[in-house]
Amino acid sequence: MFRIRRIHDRTTQANRVSVQQVQDLVRDRFVDEREENILKIPRVLGDPLYRRYRSVIFVAEGKVGSLLGAAILLHFPDLGFCYLDYIATKKGRAGRGTGSALYERVRTEANSLQCKGLFLEALQETSEAEPEADIRIDNVSRLRFYERYGARPIINTRYETPLTPQDRNPPYLLFDDLGKGLRLRKSDAREIVRAILERKYRGLCPREYVESVVSSFQDDPVRIRELKHTRSDEPVMPDPGPPKDLRIPLIINDKHDIHHVHDRGYVESPVRIRSIIKGLDQSGLFEKIRVLKHPEREITSVHDRNFVNYLRTICGKLPEGKSVYPYVFPIRNQARAPKDLLVRAGYYCIDTFTPLNANAYQAAWRAVDCALTGADRLLKGDMLSYALVRPPGHHAGKNYFGGFCYFNSAAISANRLSKEGRVAILDIDYHHGNGTQDIFYDRDDVLTISIHCHPRFAYPYFTGFKEETGEGKGIGLNINHPLPEHLETSRYTETLRASLRSIRRFSPDYMVVALGLDTTKGDPTGSWDLTGTDLQRNGRMIGSLRVPTLVVQEGGYRTRSLGSNARHFFKGLFEGMHSPIKLMDAASRTIKK
Repeated sequence: MFRIRRIHDRTTQANRVSVQQVQDLVRDRFVDEREENILKIPRVLGDPLYRRYRSVIFVAEGKVGSLLGAAILLHFPDLGFCYLDYIATKKGRAGRGTGSALYERVRTEANSLQCKGLFLEALQETSEAEPEADIRIDNVSRLRFYERYGARPIINTRYETPLTPQDRNPPYLLFDDLGKGLRLRKSDAREIVRAILERKYRGLCPREYVESVVSSFQDDPVRIRELKHTRSDEPVMPDPGPPKDLRIPLIINDKHDIHHVHDRGYVESPVRIRSIIKGLDQSGLFEKIRVLKHPEREITSVHDRNFVNYLRTICGKLPEGKSVYPYVFPIRNQARAPKDLLVRAGYYCIDTFTPLNANAYQAAWRAVDCALTGADRLLKGDMLSYALVRPPGHHAGKNYFGGFCYFNSAAISANRLSKEGRVAILDIDYHHGNGTQDIFYDRDDVLTISIHCHPRFAYPYFTGFKEETGEGKGIGLNINHPLPEHLETSRYTETLRASLRSIRRFSPDYMVVALGLDTTKGDPTGSWDLTGTDLQRNGRMIGSLRVPTLVVQEGGYRTRSLGSNARHFFKGLFEGMHSPIKLMDAASRTIKK
């Protein structure tokens, strides 16, 4: 076991000993470091105005105060960035989590200082830059470590230019956006690089060298190297996450896997939930809580009772392992339902690929229980909750099912919240939330907004047009944003920003987000190319509303990337909801509660 401790100064004997141990560690682990740089570590720590940056040391200590590792962070407050000067562990500590804990603490500090980013150097791994194979292996290991936190080399510049022809393997400059999804502007990069070369390396870099390197930053935004030593779907290093009292209640449908359709091409499978859980477990953001049972009247307050009775009856009559697909549908006249229960499936369904089976009703009701449990947490004072459910629900309307959906969990929970205040539903699934629109189309207490692919190209094809704005008391409170089959990320961001403006004007007391992860690159049911970084930015924008928010899982079928994409979205949502000031406010609310 070890602890991370921050050292601000050398006023105590313990701190003076630790600083000396840090100097010894740097000597041992950075054998090419000049002694004058090691000797100045205490001076920089004790002089906050030294070269116009502030130095902070983090030490990892064992049980008896023995030094296991250290990191030295430089903060440049006038330019709003941090530079990681050193990070190292004692020999033999590799793989024991000490380096990860130190780097995570450094990132936390840089985030708390509201920095534009964290910069650091790492030696190159190419044979041209480093001919010795053993050293290249070590360099690859370091770069892989940083990649897993999102820190990658800046490319297309002359930063790697050696100071003298004799210098070997000049380092990359790495940029860590601290999980904010922000791009580095050329003007900021030039100021930051100049500060590193002129202040951190004062006296070493000739003026001509500095000007040459600074002027080489031409790309705007600055280009960052693609992942080279990790995969895009590879789990990031675990994040310790927020204090327990601020973690997001996670309610998982523990009966989702009883609804397992093995028919070929049926992508709505149990592995979706497992993939998301695997990604979320590494975030440290969640606290799993028990699902609470809710009465069927919560369902029938939204869905037609005859429709609910039919689902219960037909599912109860079907043998285990048998699925029934609708094959006959009414045209225009829905006045009379056919007597045969199997034929009647088409009366209540809107497509031919959503089956009825023995467990569909039970799994769908349990999904509703999860969403209502999440709504209950908001009513008790939580700012966020997440119902991780399948089957999904937003295609289920008042009296019909389809699109893999049976009961509209998001709508049912929104209806429950509407008894305590105004509610906004934001549907960010790739497909239009036709069922949610149908349920609230004539109501003035629930605002429904859906951002989706245009019905010319995407299921359910017959709803989701811009001119569908509500009726009766609900006129103007149903907003559809149908987008092209293929679109730029900027177009999506602009649309989301407009949607959030509409929500602010409505001024809801609660919000329900119907989360579809099928908007991302490679999803088999979609055509958009949003990335994890895009989802993190979207989450941050939504969280910035700071409205108590229930997230209900809808689509998302590329199981290989589901966990990573979900983690990115919720990381952004949490960041947007809890700025440093809001963290204190939330902790205060928890104490009062």
